[in-house]
Amino acid sequence: MTALNETHSPDLISWVDSANEPGTDFPIQNLPFAIFRRRESSELFRGGVAIGDQVVDLVKAKETGLFSDLALSGIEACGGNSLNAYMALGKEWWSALRLRLSQLLRNEITEEIKGALVECLVPQDQIEFSLPCTIGDYTDFYTSIHHATTVGSLFRPDNPLLPNYKWVPIGYHGRASSIVVSGVNFPRPIGQTKLPDADAPTLGPAKRLDYELELGVYMGVGNNLGTPIDLDSAEDHAFGVSLLNDWSARDIQAWEYQPLGPFLSKNFISSVSPWIVTMEALAPFRAQWTRDSDDPQPLAYLDSDSLRDSGAIDIKLEVYLETEKMRETSSPAVRLAESNFVQSYWTLSQMIAHHTLTGCNLRTGDFLGTGTQSGASEGETGSMLELSSGGKKPFTLPNGEQRTFLADGDKVILKGWCSGNSARRIGFGEVSGAVIS
Repeated sequence: MTALNETHSPDLISWVDSANEPGTDFPIQNLPFAIFRRRESSELFRGGVAIGDQVVDLVKAKETGLFSDLALSGIEACGGNSLNAYMALGKEWWSALRLRLSQLLRNEITEEIKGALVECLVPQDQIEFSLPCTIGDYTDFYTSIHHATTVGSLFRPDNPLLPNYKWVPIGYHGRASSIVVSGVNFPRPIGQTKLPDADAPTLGPAKRLDYELELGVYMGVGNNLGTPIDLDSAEDHAFGVSLLNDWSARDIQAWEYQPLGPFLSKNFISSVSPWIVTMEALAPFRAQWTRDSDDPQPLAYLDSDSLRDSGAIDIKLEVYLETEKMRETSSPAVRLAESNFVQSYWTLSQMIAHHTLTGCNLRTGDFLGTGTQSGASEGETGSMLELSSGGKKPFTLPNGEQRTFLADGDKVILKGWCSGNSARRIGFGEVSGAVIS
Protein backbone atom coordinates (compact mmCIF):
# COMPACT_ATOMS: atom_id res chain seq x y z
CA MET A 1 0.00 0.00 0.00
CA THR A 2 1.21 3.55 -0.74
CA ALA A 3 2.71 5.25 2.32
CA LEU A 4 1.72 8.73 3.44
CA ASN A 5 4.12 11.53 2.52
CA GLU A 6 4.31 15.32 2.53
CA THR A 7 1.85 15.66 -0.37
CA HIS A 8 -0.94 14.36 1.88
CA SER A 9 -0.55 16.94 4.65
CA PRO A 10 -3.94 18.57 5.37
CA ASP A 11 -2.07 21.80 6.18
CA LEU A 12 -0.92 22.36 2.59
CA ILE A 13 -2.37 25.50 0.99
CA SER A 14 -2.16 26.39 -2.71
CA TRP A 15 -1.63 29.77 -4.33
CA VAL A 16 -4.53 28.75 -6.61
CA ASP A 17 -7.23 30.14 -4.30
CA SER A 18 -10.06 27.92 -5.58
CA ALA A 19 -8.09 24.83 -4.46
CA ASN A 20 -8.47 25.97 -0.84
CA GLU A 21 -12.24 26.31 -0.87
CA PRO A 22 -14.15 23.90 1.41
CA GLY A 23 -15.78 21.11 -0.54
CA THR A 24 -13.65 21.42 -3.67
CA ASP A 25 -12.92 18.10 -5.37
CA PHE A 26 -9.45 19.24 -6.36
CA PRO A 27 -7.38 20.60 -3.48
CA ILE A 28 -3.60 20.43 -3.65
CA GLN A 29 -3.76 17.06 -1.85
CA ASN A 30 -5.51 15.46 -4.87
CA LEU A 31 -3.87 16.43 -8.21
CA PRO A 32 -5.73 13.99 -10.52
CA PHE A 33 -4.76 13.51 -14.18
CA ALA A 34 -6.80 13.91 -17.38
CA ILE A 35 -6.44 14.49 -21.12
CA PHE A 36 -7.87 17.84 -22.25
CA ARG A 37 -7.84 20.78 -24.64
CA ARG A 38 -9.65 24.12 -24.83
CA ARG A 39 -13.25 23.63 -25.90
CA GLU A 40 -14.01 24.04 -29.60
CA SER A 41 -10.35 24.66 -30.39
CA SER A 42 -7.99 22.99 -32.83
CA GLU A 43 -5.46 22.36 -30.06
CA LEU A 44 -4.03 18.90 -29.59
CA PHE A 45 -5.28 16.94 -26.62
CA ARG A 46 -2.62 16.65 -23.90
CA GLY A 47 -2.13 15.84 -20.24
CA GLY A 48 -3.41 18.03 -17.46
CA VAL A 49 -3.70 18.01 -13.66
CA ALA A 50 -6.63 19.52 -11.76
CA ILE A 51 -6.04 22.16 -9.08
CA GLY A 52 -9.15 23.90 -7.79
CA ASP A 53 -11.18 25.18 -10.75
CA GLN A 54 -8.09 25.19 -12.99
CA VAL A 55 -6.11 22.60 -14.90
CA VAL A 56 -2.32 22.65 -15.17
CA ASP A 57 -1.33 22.28 -18.83
CA LEU A 58 1.51 19.77 -18.45
CA VAL A 59 2.96 20.47 -21.90
CA LYS A 60 3.31 24.14 -21.08
CA ALA A 61 4.49 23.42 -17.53
CA LYS A 62 7.36 21.31 -18.86
CA GLU A 63 8.58 24.32 -20.84
CA THR A 64 9.09 26.33 -17.62
CA GLY A 65 12.23 24.33 -16.83
CA LEU A 66 11.02 23.71 -13.28
CA PHE A 67 11.15 19.92 -13.53
CA SER A 68 14.16 17.59 -13.38
CA ASP A 69 15.14 13.94 -13.06
CA LEU A 70 12.19 11.53 -12.66
CA ALA A 71 9.67 14.37 -12.52
CA LEU A 72 10.95 15.65 -15.86
CA SER A 73 10.70 12.18 -17.42
CA GLY A 74 7.19 11.92 -16.05
CA ILE A 75 5.92 15.25 -17.33
CA GLU A 76 7.48 14.62 -20.75
CA ALA A 77 5.44 11.41 -20.95
CA CYS A 78 2.22 13.42 -20.44
CA GLY A 79 2.58 15.39 -23.66
CA GLY A 80 0.61 13.09 -25.96
CA ASN A 81 -3.10 12.53 -26.44
CA SER A 82 -3.19 9.74 -23.86
CA LEU A 83 -1.56 9.09 -20.50
CA ASN A 84 -0.39 5.58 -21.41
CA ALA A 85 3.29 6.52 -21.70
CA TYR A 86 3.24 8.13 -18.26
CA MET A 87 1.23 5.33 -16.68
CA ALA A 88 3.73 2.77 -17.99
CA LEU A 89 6.66 4.39 -16.13
CA GLY A 90 5.79 3.14 -12.65
CA LYS A 91 5.41 4.32 -9.07
CA GLU A 92 8.73 6.16 -8.74
CA TRP A 93 7.91 8.43 -11.67
CA TRP A 94 4.27 8.86 -10.65
CA SER A 95 5.31 9.88 -7.14
CA ALA A 96 8.13 12.16 -8.31
CA LEU A 97 5.90 14.17 -10.65
CA ARG A 98 3.12 14.38 -8.07
CA LEU A 99 5.59 15.66 -5.47
CA ARG A 100 7.06 18.29 -7.79
CA LEU A 101 3.60 19.53 -8.83
CA SER A 102 2.62 19.71 -5.17
CA GLN A 103 5.74 21.75 -4.35
CA LEU A 104 5.18 24.17 -7.23
CA LEU A 105 1.50 24.72 -6.40
CA ARG A 106 2.05 25.46 -2.69
CA ASN A 107 1.59 29.04 -1.54
CA GLU A 108 5.17 29.44 -0.28
CA ILE A 109 6.76 29.43 -3.76
CA THR A 110 8.42 32.58 -5.08
CA GLU A 111 6.51 35.13 -7.12
CA GLU A 112 8.82 34.41 -10.06
CA ILE A 113 7.89 30.71 -10.12
CA LYS A 114 4.23 31.51 -9.56
CA GLY A 115 4.34 33.93 -12.49
CA ALA A 116 5.68 31.19 -14.76
CA LEU A 117 3.08 28.67 -13.65
CA VAL A 118 0.12 31.04 -13.89
CA GLU A 119 0.66 30.94 -17.65
CA CYS A 120 0.17 27.15 -17.52
CA LEU A 121 -3.33 27.29 -16.00
CA VAL A 122 -6.51 26.85 -18.03
CA PRO A 123 -9.96 27.34 -16.41
CA GLN A 124 -11.83 24.06 -16.25
CA ASP A 125 -15.01 25.69 -17.52
CA GLN A 126 -13.20 26.34 -20.82
CA ILE A 127 -11.99 22.81 -21.57
CA GLU A 128 -13.19 19.55 -23.05
CA PHE A 129 -11.92 16.06 -22.30
CA SER A 130 -10.89 12.96 -24.15
CA LEU A 131 -10.52 9.53 -22.58
CA PRO A 132 -7.54 9.74 -20.22
CA CYS A 133 -5.79 6.80 -21.84
CA THR A 134 -6.09 4.22 -24.58
CA ILE A 135 -7.98 1.30 -23.03
CA GLY A 136 -6.95 -2.03 -24.49
CA ASP A 137 -9.04 -4.41 -22.40
CA TYR A 138 -11.89 -4.04 -19.95
CA THR A 139 -12.88 -6.49 -17.22
CA ASP A 140 -15.98 -5.85 -15.13
CA PHE A 141 -16.10 -7.42 -11.67
CA TYR A 142 -18.99 -8.05 -9.30
CA THR A 143 -17.49 -7.05 -5.96
CA SER A 144 -20.54 -5.86 -3.99
CA ILE A 145 -22.19 -8.75 -2.17
CA HIS A 146 -25.19 -6.56 -1.40
CA HIS A 147 -25.78 -5.88 -5.10
CA ALA A 148 -25.08 -9.50 -6.04
CA THR A 149 -27.55 -10.82 -3.48
CA THR A 150 -30.34 -8.37 -4.34
CA VAL A 151 -30.02 -8.87 -8.09
CA GLY A 152 -29.61 -12.61 -7.68
CA SER A 153 -32.89 -12.77 -5.80
CA LEU A 154 -34.64 -11.11 -8.76
CA PHE A 155 -33.21 -13.53 -11.33
CA ARG A 156 -32.92 -16.62 -9.10
CA PRO A 157 -35.28 -16.27 -6.11
CA ASP A 158 -34.43 -19.72 -4.77
CA ASN A 159 -30.67 -19.35 -5.20
CA PRO A 160 -29.73 -15.63 -5.21
CA LEU A 161 -26.02 -15.92 -4.39
CA LEU A 162 -24.18 -18.70 -6.18
CA PRO A 163 -21.71 -20.63 -4.00
CA ASN A 164 -18.60 -19.47 -5.86
CA TYR A 165 -19.24 -15.79 -5.05
CA LYS A 166 -17.69 -15.94 -1.57
CA TRP A 167 -14.61 -17.76 -2.82
CA VAL A 168 -13.64 -16.01 -6.04
CA PRO A 169 -13.86 -12.44 -7.42
CA ILE A 170 -16.39 -12.83 -10.24
CA GLY A 171 -15.80 -10.92 -13.49
CA TYR A 172 -16.44 -10.93 -17.21
CA HIS A 173 -14.71 -9.46 -20.24
CA GLY A 174 -16.42 -6.23 -21.31
CA ARG A 175 -16.23 -4.11 -24.43
CA ALA A 176 -13.41 -1.52 -24.31
CA SER A 177 -14.30 0.20 -27.60
CA SER A 178 -17.57 1.59 -26.24
CA ILE A 179 -16.09 3.21 -23.11
CA VAL A 180 -16.60 6.97 -23.43
CA VAL A 181 -15.70 10.01 -21.39
CA SER A 182 -18.31 11.85 -19.32
CA GLY A 183 -20.85 13.96 -21.17
CA VAL A 184 -21.51 11.65 -24.12
CA ASN A 185 -25.24 11.04 -24.66
CA PHE A 186 -26.50 7.91 -26.36
CA PRO A 187 -29.59 6.38 -27.99
CA ARG A 188 -31.60 3.69 -26.30
CA PRO A 189 -30.08 0.31 -27.29
CA ILE A 190 -31.96 -2.18 -29.46
CA GLY A 191 -31.93 -5.90 -28.78
CA GLN A 192 -33.84 -9.12 -28.38
CA THR A 193 -36.16 -9.43 -25.39
CA LYS A 194 -38.62 -12.12 -24.42
CA LEU A 195 -41.64 -11.85 -22.15
CA PRO A 196 -42.14 -14.82 -19.80
CA ASP A 197 -45.38 -15.89 -21.51
CA ALA A 198 -44.23 -15.27 -25.10
CA ASP A 199 -43.44 -18.05 -27.52
CA ALA A 200 -40.62 -16.16 -29.18
CA PRO A 201 -38.47 -13.07 -28.54
CA THR A 202 -39.03 -9.73 -30.22
CA LEU A 203 -36.58 -7.10 -31.47
CA GLY A 204 -36.89 -3.51 -30.30
CA PRO A 205 -35.62 -0.74 -28.01
CA ALA A 206 -34.79 -1.78 -24.46
CA LYS A 207 -37.55 -0.86 -22.02
CA ARG A 208 -35.60 -1.52 -18.82
CA LEU A 209 -32.56 0.74 -19.24
CA ASP A 210 -30.48 1.17 -16.10
CA TYR A 211 -27.34 2.78 -14.70
CA GLU A 212 -24.69 1.10 -12.54
CA LEU A 213 -22.80 3.01 -9.87
CA GLU A 214 -19.22 1.75 -10.16
CA LEU A 215 -15.56 2.63 -9.85
CA GLY A 216 -13.00 1.96 -12.56
CA VAL A 217 -9.34 1.08 -11.97
CA TYR A 218 -6.68 1.97 -14.54
CA MET A 219 -3.67 -0.32 -14.78
CA GLY A 220 -0.28 1.32 -14.92
CA VAL A 221 2.66 -1.08 -15.21
CA GLY A 222 1.58 -4.44 -16.60
CA ASN A 223 2.88 -7.94 -15.97
CA ASN A 224 4.50 -10.41 -18.31
CA LEU A 225 2.42 -13.22 -19.78
CA GLY A 226 2.73 -16.23 -17.49
CA THR A 227 3.69 -14.19 -14.41
CA PRO A 228 0.92 -13.63 -11.85
CA ILE A 229 0.85 -10.46 -9.75
CA ASP A 230 1.19 -11.10 -6.01
CA LEU A 231 -1.57 -9.68 -3.80
CA ASP A 232 0.70 -7.41 -1.78
CA SER A 233 2.31 -5.90 -4.88
CA ALA A 234 -0.93 -5.63 -6.87
CA GLU A 235 -1.49 -1.95 -6.20
CA ASP A 236 2.01 -1.12 -7.44
CA HIS A 237 0.58 -1.95 -10.86
CA ALA A 238 -2.54 0.24 -10.49
CA PHE A 239 -2.25 3.88 -11.56
CA GLY A 240 -5.52 5.23 -10.24
CA VAL A 241 -9.29 5.21 -9.96
CA SER A 242 -12.20 6.96 -11.68
CA LEU A 243 -15.99 6.89 -11.59
CA LEU A 244 -17.75 4.45 -13.92
CA ASN A 245 -21.34 4.15 -15.08
CA ASP A 246 -21.73 0.77 -16.76
CA TRP A 247 -25.13 1.35 -18.37
CA SER A 248 -27.22 -1.82 -18.65
CA ALA A 249 -30.29 -2.94 -20.58
CA ARG A 250 -31.92 -5.23 -18.03
CA ASP A 251 -34.55 -6.78 -20.31
CA ILE A 252 -31.92 -7.67 -22.91
CA GLN A 253 -29.72 -8.98 -20.10
CA ALA A 254 -32.45 -11.24 -18.70
CA TRP A 255 -32.85 -12.99 -22.06
CA GLU A 256 -29.18 -13.34 -22.99
CA TYR A 257 -27.18 -13.74 -19.77
CA GLN A 258 -27.33 -17.54 -19.55
CA PRO A 259 -25.13 -19.47 -20.06
CA LEU A 260 -22.21 -17.10 -20.76
CA GLY A 261 -23.23 -13.82 -19.12
CA PRO A 262 -23.83 -10.24 -20.37
CA PHE A 263 -23.31 -9.35 -24.03
CA LEU A 264 -25.44 -6.78 -25.88
CA SER A 265 -27.00 -5.67 -22.60
CA LYS A 266 -23.66 -4.14 -21.60
CA ASN A 267 -21.69 -3.44 -24.78
CA PHE A 268 -23.47 -0.34 -26.09
CA ILE A 269 -21.80 2.24 -23.80
CA SER A 270 -19.91 2.64 -20.52
CA SER A 271 -19.13 6.14 -19.21
CA VAL A 272 -16.08 7.19 -17.19
CA SER A 273 -15.21 10.41 -15.42
CA PRO A 274 -12.37 12.36 -17.07
CA TRP A 275 -10.14 12.54 -14.00
CA ILE A 276 -7.99 9.69 -12.70
CA VAL A 277 -7.39 10.02 -8.96
CA THR A 278 -4.02 8.39 -8.34
CA MET A 279 -3.51 5.54 -5.90
CA GLU A 280 -1.08 7.79 -4.02
CA ALA A 281 -3.77 10.45 -3.51
CA LEU A 282 -6.01 7.77 -1.98
CA ALA A 283 -3.43 6.73 0.65
CA PRO A 284 -4.99 8.68 3.57
CA PHE A 285 -8.31 6.93 3.08
CA ARG A 286 -7.26 3.34 3.54
CA ALA A 287 -9.34 1.19 5.88
CA GLN A 288 -9.20 -2.25 7.39
CA TRP A 289 -10.64 -5.06 5.29
CA THR A 290 -12.55 -7.79 7.05
CA ARG A 291 -14.45 -10.92 6.12
CA ASP A 292 -17.38 -12.03 8.26
CA SER A 293 -16.33 -14.93 10.45
CA ASP A 294 -19.36 -16.93 9.26
CA ASP A 295 -18.16 -16.61 5.63
CA PRO A 296 -15.34 -18.66 4.09
CA GLN A 297 -12.02 -16.88 4.43
CA PRO A 298 -10.09 -16.20 1.17
CA LEU A 299 -7.57 -18.67 -0.14
CA ALA A 300 -3.96 -17.76 0.61
CA TYR A 301 -3.30 -15.94 -2.69
CA LEU A 302 -6.18 -13.55 -1.88
CA ASP A 303 -5.28 -12.89 1.76
CA SER A 304 -2.48 -11.19 3.70
CA ASP A 305 -1.82 -9.16 6.82
CA SER A 306 -1.46 -5.92 4.84
CA LEU A 307 -4.76 -6.59 3.08
CA ARG A 308 -6.49 -7.01 6.44
CA ASP A 309 -4.78 -3.92 7.83
CA SER A 310 -5.48 -1.43 5.04
CA GLY A 311 -6.76 -3.17 1.90
CA ALA A 312 -10.10 -1.35 1.75
CA ILE A 313 -10.57 2.23 0.52
CA ASP A 314 -13.18 4.62 1.93
CA ILE A 315 -14.71 6.15 -1.21
CA LYS A 316 -18.17 7.69 -0.84
CA LEU A 317 -20.40 7.46 -3.91
CA GLU A 318 -23.63 9.14 -5.02
CA VAL A 319 -26.01 8.86 -7.97
CA TYR A 320 -28.26 11.69 -9.17
CA LEU A 321 -31.07 11.77 -11.74
CA GLU A 322 -32.03 14.79 -13.85
CA THR A 323 -35.14 14.32 -15.99
CA GLU A 324 -36.15 16.33 -19.04
CA LYS A 325 -38.95 17.89 -16.99
CA MET A 326 -36.46 18.97 -14.33
CA ARG A 327 -34.37 20.74 -16.96
CA GLU A 328 -37.45 22.46 -18.39
CA THR A 329 -38.36 23.80 -14.94
CA SER A 330 -34.72 24.51 -13.92
CA SER A 331 -35.08 22.06 -11.04
CA PRO A 332 -31.93 20.48 -9.58
CA ALA A 333 -31.06 16.84 -10.10
CA VAL A 334 -32.30 14.58 -7.31
CA ARG A 335 -30.09 12.18 -5.41
CA LEU A 336 -31.34 8.61 -5.77
CA ALA A 337 -28.78 6.75 -3.68
CA GLU A 338 -25.44 6.80 -1.92
CA SER A 339 -22.95 4.04 -1.20
CA ASN A 340 -19.33 3.42 -0.23
CA PHE A 341 -16.60 1.28 -1.77
CA VAL A 342 -15.41 0.35 1.74
CA GLN A 343 -18.31 -2.14 1.86
CA SER A 344 -17.02 -4.04 -1.16
CA TYR A 345 -16.69 -7.80 -0.61
CA TRP A 346 -13.53 -7.93 -2.76
CA THR A 347 -10.79 -5.28 -2.86
CA LEU A 348 -8.85 -3.69 -5.68
CA SER A 349 -5.74 -5.76 -4.95
CA GLN A 350 -7.75 -8.99 -4.84
CA MET A 351 -9.23 -8.18 -8.24
CA ILE A 352 -5.77 -7.74 -9.75
CA ALA A 353 -4.24 -10.78 -8.05
CA HIS A 354 -7.09 -13.03 -9.14
CA HIS A 355 -7.19 -11.64 -12.70
CA THR A 356 -3.53 -12.54 -13.20
CA LEU A 357 -3.54 -15.86 -11.30
CA THR A 358 -3.43 -17.84 -14.55
CA GLY A 359 -0.58 -15.69 -15.85
CA CYS A 360 -2.94 -13.39 -17.75
CA ASN A 361 -0.98 -10.29 -18.71
CA LEU A 362 -2.58 -6.98 -17.81
CA ARG A 363 -1.27 -4.07 -19.85
CA THR A 364 -0.90 -0.34 -19.36
CA GLY A 365 -4.31 1.28 -19.75
CA ASP A 366 -6.32 -1.88 -19.10
CA PHE A 367 -9.48 -1.04 -17.18
CA LEU A 368 -11.11 -2.93 -14.32
CA GLY A 369 -14.67 -2.15 -13.24
CA THR A 370 -15.62 -2.89 -9.66
CA GLY A 371 -19.20 -3.83 -10.46
CA THR A 372 -22.20 -1.99 -9.02
CA GLN A 373 -21.46 -0.65 -5.56
CA SER A 374 -24.52 -1.11 -3.37
CA GLY A 375 -24.69 -1.05 0.41
CA ALA A 376 -26.60 -3.04 2.98
CA SER A 377 -29.05 -0.28 3.91
CA GLU A 378 -32.05 1.29 2.22
CA GLY A 379 -30.93 4.20 0.08
CA GLU A 380 -27.65 2.51 -0.84
CA THR A 381 -28.77 0.85 -4.06
CA GLY A 382 -26.39 1.27 -6.98
CA SER A 383 -28.93 0.62 -9.74
CA MET A 384 -32.57 1.17 -10.66
CA LEU A 385 -33.00 -2.59 -10.84
CA GLU A 386 -32.59 -2.65 -7.07
CA LEU A 387 -34.30 0.67 -6.40
CA SER A 388 -37.51 -0.45 -8.14
CA SER A 389 -37.32 -4.11 -7.05
CA GLY A 390 -36.87 -5.29 -10.62
CA GLY A 391 -39.44 -2.84 -11.96
CA LYS A 392 -42.20 -4.01 -9.61
CA LYS A 393 -42.21 -0.92 -7.37
CA PRO A 394 -42.18 2.44 -9.17
CA PHE A 395 -40.63 5.23 -7.12
CA THR A 396 -41.77 8.85 -7.12
CA LEU A 397 -39.42 11.80 -7.67
CA PRO A 398 -39.88 15.09 -5.77
CA ASN A 399 -41.59 16.70 -8.80
CA GLY A 400 -44.17 13.90 -8.96
CA GLU A 401 -42.64 11.94 -11.86
CA GLN A 402 -42.39 8.19 -11.43
CA ARG A 403 -39.71 5.80 -12.59
CA THR A 404 -38.89 2.13 -12.58
CA PHE A 405 -36.14 2.42 -15.20
CA LEU A 406 -34.68 5.27 -17.25
CA ALA A 407 -36.89 7.30 -19.59
CA ASP A 408 -35.73 9.11 -22.72
CA GLY A 409 -34.17 12.42 -21.76
CA ASP A 410 -33.03 11.20 -18.33
CA LYS A 411 -29.53 12.23 -17.33
CA VAL A 412 -27.60 10.26 -14.72
CA ILE A 413 -24.78 11.87 -12.73
CA LEU A 414 -22.38 9.92 -10.53
CA LYS A 415 -20.17 11.60 -7.94
CA GLY A 416 -17.53 10.38 -5.53
CA TRP A 417 -15.19 11.70 -2.87
CA CYS A 418 -13.02 10.72 0.10
CA SER A 419 -12.99 12.41 3.49
CA GLY A 420 -12.09 11.67 7.09
CA ASN A 421 -9.00 10.30 8.82
CA SER A 422 -7.99 13.95 9.50
CA ALA A 423 -7.16 14.26 5.81
CA ARG A 424 -8.23 16.93 3.34
CA ARG A 425 -11.33 15.95 1.36
CA ILE A 426 -10.60 14.97 -2.26
CA GLY A 427 -13.08 14.26 -5.04
CA PHE A 428 -13.39 12.43 -8.35
CA GLY A 429 -15.38 15.07 -10.23
CA GLU A 430 -18.39 13.48 -11.87
CA VAL A 431 -19.47 11.29 -14.76
CA SER A 432 -22.70 12.03 -16.60
CA GLY A 433 -24.64 10.87 -19.62
CA ALA A 434 -28.19 11.09 -20.94
CA VAL A 435 -30.50 8.81 -22.88
CA ILE A 436 -31.67 10.36 -26.15
CA SER A 437 -34.68 9.20 -28.14
